[in-house]
Amino acid sequence: MKQREPYLVILFDSTSAALLAEKFLKEGALTYKIIPVPRHISSDCGVCIRIPAWERAAVEDALRDHVDMRGILPL
Repeated sequence: MKQREPYLVILFDSTSAALLAEKFLKEGALTYKIIPVPRHISSDCGVCIRIPAWERAAVEDALRDHVDMRGILPL
């Protein structure tokens, strides 16, 4: 059985912050996907960004000083 790649989700205070983060991740050619916030994390409506766990450091570097993140959690 194939093992699933570990992912993290980045949470933001607003959809506009997530879209701004997408801009910087795209510029850095990083792997990401915008997804709805999973229900087990929050019942609020909104979006988050899913990233491979191995890209965490590069993603944090790309977003530092540009976008405020609420947190990064395992998916």
